[in-house]
Amino acid sequence: MASYDLLIFDWDGTLCDSIERIIHVMQAAAKELGLPARSASSIKAIIGLGLPEAISTLYPELEGEAVESFRQCYSQYFILHDQEPSPLFDGVTEALQAFRSQGYWLAVATGKSRQGLNRALASKGLSHFFDVTRCADETASKPDPLMLNEILAHCSTHSSRALMIGDAAFDLEMARRAQMDSVAVSYGAQPSHVLRDYKPRMVIDHFNELRTWLVRSER
Repeated sequence: MASYDLLIFDWDGTLCDSIERIIHVMQAAAKELGLPARSASSIKAIIGLGLPEAISTLYPELEGEAVESFRQCYSQYFILHDQEPSPLFDGVTEALQAFRSQGYWLAVATGKSRQGLNRALASKGLSHFFDVTRCADETASKPDPLMLNEILAHCSTHSSRALMIGDAAFDLEMARRAQMDSVAVSYGAQPSHVLRDYKPRMVIDHFNELRTWLVRSER
């Protein structure tokens, strides 16, 4: 069984229960701009991408300034709704504290903006909890492996000693391209039958299952 030094987490849908908020804000921004609504399932399918990439996937007819206008509108609505931050999933804080005490490097690789992630980390008191974080607006969007490679370089860790944990196909494909193991979570944006196609080491239905699995894998 594999042994890991570095655990890399997606944020939305993996650590933070924010999927419904993202759907609501995306639909509100579309309505504000007079664009046709997209279904919840369509929006879930793009969660994990950088925001410009997500907008272009949902609305391929938009280009350039139109994509930027949508991005700004979405960001304004999200900040408005984020006055009451989305909660972490049950067991996340305790598990992260346990991983830290066990000596793991901890990281976040997310499609959120740097401003959005910093705001979320501050609201949860986790700003200094992670050794390194990477956001889509400061590197390449998932599933490009660049943000994982940057995290590996920061931690001086080989990909064989790192594990990516995420709720979207983009997370798992990014890990595959970085030659890194992955664990999928079934309670986020995409269903387990979609995630299993990307050959994660495990699919978990509750965050605490990761703790149990890691204990077994380290034996």
